[in-house]
Amino acid sequence: MQLEQLEKSIYDLITETSTNLPKDVRRAIKKAKAAENAGTRAAMSLDTITNNIQMADDNVSPICQDTGLPTFKIKTPIGVNQLEIKTAIKRAIVTATKDAKLRPNSVDSLSGANSGDNLGEGVPVIKFEQWEKDYIEMKLILKGGGCENKNIQYSLPTELEGLGRAGRDLDGIRKCILHSVYQAQGQGCSAGFIGVGIGGDRSSGYDLAKEQLFRHVEDTNPHADLAKLEEYIVEKANTLGIGTMGFGGEATLLGCKIGVMHRIPASFYVSVAYNCWAYRRMAININPTTGEIIEWHYQEGEKIEFKEDSTEEAPKEVIELQAPISEEQIRSLKVGDVVSISGRMFTGRDAIHHHLMSHDAPVDLNGQIIYHCGPVMQKDEEGNWHVRAAGPTTSIREEPYQGDIMKKFGIRAVIGKGGMGPKTLAALGEHGGVYLNAIGGAAQYYADCIKAVEGVDLMEFGIPEAMWHLRVENFTAVVTMDSHGNSLHADVNKSSLEKLADYKEPVFK
Repeated sequence: MQLEQLEKSIYDLITETSTNLPKDVRRAIKKAKAAENAGTRAAMSLDTITNNIQMADDNVSPICQDTGLPTFKIKTPIGVNQLEIKTAIKRAIVTATKDAKLRPNSVDSLSGANSGDNLGEGVPVIKFEQWEKDYIEMKLILKGGGCENKNIQYSLPTELEGLGRAGRDLDGIRKCILHSVYQAQGQGCSAGFIGVGIGGDRSSGYDLAKEQLFRHVEDTNPHADLAKLEEYIVEKANTLGIGTMGFGGEATLLGCKIGVMHRIPASFYVSVAYNCWAYRRMAININPTTGEIIEWHYQEGEKIEFKEDSTEEAPKEVIELQAPISEEQIRSLKVGDVVSISGRMFTGRDAIHHHLMSHDAPVDLNGQIIYHCGPVMQKDEEGNWHVRAAGPTTSIREEPYQGDIMKKFGIRAVIGKGGMGPKTLAALGEHGGVYLNAIGGAAQYYADCIKAVEGVDLMEFGIPEAMWHLRVENFTAVVTMDSHGNSLHADVNKSSLEKLADYKEPVFK
């Protein structure tokens, strides 16, 4: 096999997967956007999402800054050297990371050190299977941490909030899948897609669930009962009112795919792999002699272009904020307000929050904004940093720290996605702060708002976890938690749980 050509083919697969949503996913998003009520937060979010999809395509840059843990599933003819393929994958991964098509995401679980090139123990994930066909099939999925953290596995029988007992039957499976959508809320960057694995053991069940995510959005399950269940889940999930980004609305789930395998008598697992709207999976067929791509998958049907697709009217009132922000300004904001931020903000994720609990801040954070973001960064030949992708990360991970850090350093606003919990909400009221929800996955849209990188601290934590000093203009977000005790996230959670309870009674016998 010509290894140089194989490496190029794999690099092209990585780039395409990271930057260009497949045709079937685009069609599902367009359909959801058309069904959304005009003038709502959800409609505004879908407008941002479609703009971001087009920008990523045009810029050949990551759709979302969290390019996940690259997972390859490969089928090879008899006699093909799988070790050579693994070497080519690793070389392509390193190049794609250097070229800012991937964010360096490989972190040592014990030391916390980032390898910087997306290689490490068990990373990337590469799974081989042999088959009798005469070409190589290579599938790749880039599944970010926000949606990966909302994966869930149920062991039947079990009791489910809102739905009661789920038994070892099709109706118990139905309840588990509906509950999986409810528990994800907006933290998994809804509207999303789910793959479901019924049976197996704990590990094979999850593997089966993730395998379902490689199916076409518009296909029909060959198992009649599962085909009915897939259709039912999408229909009913979209009545829960969770909506895009958890803002409420009509589009909560864009697709559901279910697979089944045998199990042992003592165990009955339902495993759910949740995927965000930035549904980045692609596949190619490769000539095993030349290493060239002979076919791309997911190319059937129309490709939706979102150029000049913005149909959503601008909010009637946008509140301008310039950092540093006063407590008086912050306390004047309320849930539902749309703000536009200009000035400086500082990124801060898991490592920064843990660090600040016991250390001084490297900069004066009084009146400032912390952005829950791990950007994709690239350094030019002059040594200057540039932001290639910069959407928000899931904020709930910082719940143990956020309120204390805001009060300790005088931080007035936090930007992220998915909302935070009661401890942070209480601190916002006590201290005078707000939580601002940005659109998860919209990494190109927000990168365009960042006009300069003015510094960086704590680079020892790695590029995603460092504190970047960013100069922004017209950075738009929605107030979803205010200083008056209001939380849109808590409200949507409560209302969607009430609607979930409507599906407690048996449906499938």
